[in-house]
Amino acid sequence: MIIANYIAYILTIIGGLNWGLVGIFNFDLVNWMCMGRNAGSIIIYVLIMLAAIWLIISPIISRGMLDLGCKYKKEHDEEKKMK
Repeated sequence: MIIANYIAYILTIIGGLNWGLVGIFNFDLVNWMCMGRNAGSIIIYVLIMLAAIWLIISPIISRGMLDLGCKYKKEHDEEKKMK
């Protein structure tokens, strides 16, 4: 699940940067990388959409925490057990 969260973050960042470039410069980075609107760009857009959905659902599945394997989370869990 940790790997899925990292992949989702990366894809969501790519999507955010792409929409920022479209909004500011009217330049579509995904279409440019795929050399036009074709199956490759559509697949990338679908993956970015699924990544965003995953980032919405993942904290719900893991009881409010998005698991990235951080040391803080492990320490936080240990503190909860002590209380």
